[in-house]
Amino acid sequence: MTWGDIGPNLLFGLREGLGAGLVVSILLAAMRRAAPALAESRRARKIPAAPIWLGVLGAVALSGSSAAVLTSSAVRASSKVQDVVGGVLSVFAVALVTAMIFWMRRAATAVKARLLGDKARVAPVGAGALTMTAFLAVGREGFATALFLWTAARTPGQRAGPLAGTAAGLAAALVICWLLYRAALGLKAGPFFARAAPVLIVIAAGVFASGLGELQQAGLLTGRRWVAFDVTAHCHPGSWWVSLITGITGLSPKMTVLQVVAWGAYLAVVIPVFARTGHAEAAPEGAAAGSASRWQWLAGHRPWTVAGALVVVPAIAAGSLIAALPAAGSALASAVTVTRTGCAPDWTSASAGAQTFTVENQSGLPGEINLDDASGDIVAEIETIGAGTSTQLSATLYSGTYVFRCFMGSLPATVSRPVQVTGAGNAPAANPTKGTAVAIKPVTASELTGPNKQYQAYAAGQLADLAQAVSQIQADLRRGDLAAAKQDWLTAQLDWERVGASYDSFGNLGLAVDGLPDGLPDGVNDKNFTGLHRLEYGLWHGQSAATLLPAAATLASNVAAVRQNLTSDDLAGDPTNLPIRAHEILEDALRDHLSGIDDLGGDAGFAMTYADVDVTTAVLGYLAPLLNARQPGLPAIADSELSILQAALLATRVNGQWESLAAASVSAREHVDAAIDAVLETLAAVPDLLEVPPAH
Repeated sequence: MTWGDIGPNLLFGLREGLGAGLVVSILLAAMRRAAPALAESRRARKIPAAPIWLGVLGAVALSGSSAAVLTSSAVRASSKVQDVVGGVLSVFAVALVTAMIFWMRRAATAVKARLLGDKARVAPVGAGALTMTAFLAVGREGFATALFLWTAARTPGQRAGPLAGTAAGLAAALVICWLLYRAALGLKAGPFFARAAPVLIVIAAGVFASGLGELQQAGLLTGRRWVAFDVTAHCHPGSWWVSLITGITGLSPKMTVLQVVAWGAYLAVVIPVFARTGHAEAAPEGAAAGSASRWQWLAGHRPWTVAGALVVVPAIAAGSLIAALPAAGSALASAVTVTRTGCAPDWTSASAGAQTFTVENQSGLPGEINLDDASGDIVAEIETIGAGTSTQLSATLYSGTYVFRCFMGSLPATVSRPVQVTGAGNAPAANPTKGTAVAIKPVTASELTGPNKQYQAYAAGQLADLAQAVSQIQADLRRGDLAAAKQDWLTAQLDWERVGASYDSFGNLGLAVDGLPDGLPDGVNDKNFTGLHRLEYGLWHGQSAATLLPAAATLASNVAAVRQNLTSDDLAGDPTNLPIRAHEILEDALRDHLSGIDDLGGDAGFAMTYADVDVTTAVLGYLAPLLNARQPGLPAIADSELSILQAALLATRVNGQWESLAAASVSAREHVDAAIDAVLETLAAVPDLLEVPPAH
């Protein structure tokens, strides 16, 4: 166990502990300072801390019960559930903390009134409000901590560090909060309330922003990708000082626009209202009496009864859930481990039917895990499993023999002992309408070499057409005929699309031919902005032919370089990239063309997507024999969907001209979007079906 294991987890415990402890410390100190100030009140002869401790006790009991359910059953709390719980608790906590803030303002006024001999009094804060405030403040962080510790406890070879680090962080937070509490008691009542309330305002604003961010992560609020700022490159979220700031204020190095607006709006509303609040009127006699009655019942007469209920009720609920839910033991019975020298040595038997294996990587290296049948076909796989982590692998096993194959880093591949499964019949044939296969026969690089050579020949022909089109653009520019240059630019752009260089798969040469100005220091005026989009920008932004001639010459040179290096591994020489290309070409079109991201004036989104359909159809044809051998019927389904997409794109042509994205009707756009979504879903299976596994 090293500092590298303990340090990050210590900061996690410190951050979570401060997030809960600061609110509780201020509330406890506030009760101590408020009691003398309100001692003359008949309704509040004493303001005990019992309601606060009861809230803390309830939150701890609930967090512990949650951890017990997770540990003792096969239930898993998804990240969405975690975000929803954290976000909702945060919003409720902010509401109650805000009420405490204004109570402190009224309490400070009461102190001043008592010193001046004024008979005005402030109504005591309700015990229920105190209990709920403490409960939500601790429960919000306690639930996250319980989930973290549960995950750490299940991680093989990594248990001691996270547990010790988190415990140390929580202890450090407890010490800091205790020191804050002692310092607060050293202040006079008036100055304490004047200083504590603004601190709570800042804390509440951060909790509010953090809670909304969690609800965005859960998908309940929009704007998750609308980032206001991201300074994680300059201040790591795991550093001690960032953890300290986050624990105290709730702010983080990366925040969305909604979070920043919510944080600023909360401060902008609460601070002026707080400043204007001079005093609070005494509560009506009946209402105050009722409050005092509830106070006495909760905090005075039966505190141990309430405390017992707060512990017993979560324990009973957790026990009932553990009894009703599937036991974790059944999941652990299907657990397998991977070491540096063995692949699933503890796997000795398996049941037929659908099941889930928990694979624990104790090898110290990242790698890939396959579950194969007797023919060597892949039934299920984990493409990447990190060192010291565990993950799940789901499969449906039929009558037959199965083995695990482990490919860990640079170590030689290892294989488990064969395990015989009986009693479920033979595996059914693949269902092409579902897009999945029961078992996949691994493909080899040599099997992909032939189709890749066919693709290279196809791409070479498209590059020849592109070179001719660029030469025509140069001729247009020499004549000063910008209108002809625009028409020939579209021809050249579509020739390039039909080459199939998706997702920058042609490297720097591809960027030189078709790159965008994004990320360049001078944008569209940067000297490194070259290629077809450089010409597009100039042609549709009033630049002269003389200005564009050097850019066209550079483009011609780069196209020649692509043609010369087409068969290199940096461009299209690696056959294992061909199955990926079959899906990514149209995914690239959806991302850039149909969104308008790469439109610099030419309005060619639909036209470029149509050209991408052409090359996708070609690539799919080259791969069809391999695909039909693994999932019969998939190429035919994809061809049909590609035809539908072509028809939808052709519907955007008016009088022989492609419409722009903005000019197309809503109906036409919807047909295109639906068609490309359908074909992308089908083609998403191609890279997995034709993935070349690690060398045996």
